[in-house]
Amino acid sequence: MRFKFSILAIFLEVLIIVLFGIFVRYENNQPSEKDKLLLYPFFQDVHVMIFVGFGFLMTFLKKYGFSSVGINMLIAALGLQWGTLLQGFWHMKNQTINIDIESMINADFSTATVLISFGAVLGKTSPVQMLIMTILEITIFSCNEHLVVNVLRATDTGASMTIHAFGAYFGLAAARVLYRPGLKEGHKNEESGYHSDMFAMIGTLFLWLFWPSFNSAIAHPDVQQRAIINTYFSMAACTLTAFALSSLVKHRGKLNMVHIQNATLAGGVAVGSCADMNIYPFGAMLIGSIAGVISVIGFKFLTQNTSSGNSVTGSLSAAMQAAALGCSVGIALVGGAFAGLILNLPFLGQAPDENCYDDSVYWEVGYKCRVIRPSGSAAFIAFY
Repeated sequence: MRFKFSILAIFLEVLIIVLFGIFVRYENNQPSEKDKLLLYPFFQDVHVMIFVGFGFLMTFLKKYGFSSVGINMLIAALGLQWGTLLQGFWHMKNQTINIDIESMINADFSTATVLISFGAVLGKTSPVQMLIMTILEITIFSCNEHLVVNVLRATDTGASMTIHAFGAYFGLAAARVLYRPGLKEGHKNEESGYHSDMFAMIGTLFLWLFWPSFNSAIAHPDVQQRAIINTYFSMAACTLTAFALSSLVKHRGKLNMVHIQNATLAGGVAVGSCADMNIYPFGAMLIGSIAGVISVIGFKFLTQNTSSGNSVTGSLSAAMQAAALGCSVGIALVGGAFAGLILNLPFLGQAPDENCYDDSVYWEVGYKCRVIRPSGSAAFIAFY
């Protein structure tokens, strides 16, 4: 991996710097000081979700913590740069891409799709493969987002279709193409531990706390508060329901940490597309509760391993929403399968089956130590 990874990473960064030099400029129409102060906290929240929330959520595998957090950071750093370019190409003015805080938020959103897909191939791909997957997925994502938002004009304030559904199905399609028969019966490292689950719960908490910002960051200011409120109550109801169902489906009523880490976030995803709509708090809570039930049941019975207007306008709007969802899922499946074929190329250095879910393949892990006992003093251990 030594030369392939380093050469590819440096090549991509040089390419991006050149493209930024040619196309990217500051936004000329500077917002007022008040507008800056209103938008920047949303960017901070989303940024924390990308680097801390998603990163630590992946650390549940007991021997894959370095890769979970580290490769997450690698993907995010590349993704936000590439996402700025690819999304900017659809909104160029005078052959330039003008960036501001809102475009930085959208770049983080594009990165989230890859991080969601990362969960489907976690432990089975190399850093080289993840760099290539990031480039491919964000390229396809930007085209799908343009189709959904600007062509079909679907409502997707919290990006449930363009980010969450797209990222999930893209990852599943890629994982299916990358399928390894040798891992069909599981792997000795494909399990969590007490401490790894604790770290993963940190990721869940960061995502849970900042999800209202995620769903409202790019909403129109007139409905931004409504999006925050709906997400807030949807996630609260989802959490209570997820805890209840987790106890109900487990032997002796014990809670399952996997359910709590993941199903408690389902309310934020489920309410995302309608977060800015007038669904009332009880409607948001109902959506969150249903999402919690479906998520826990899915984890319990479906997963095998870690892996207002008139009727005409309303009907047309519903049709566009359905078309947008269908396009997102369809494009994600085709794009994910294509990415999987590319990632399957043998020269990309995929780890053998026996080394999956193991940090030591790509990271320096562990410490050497020796006991030092100076004359007349207590012994201590030196790490080096």
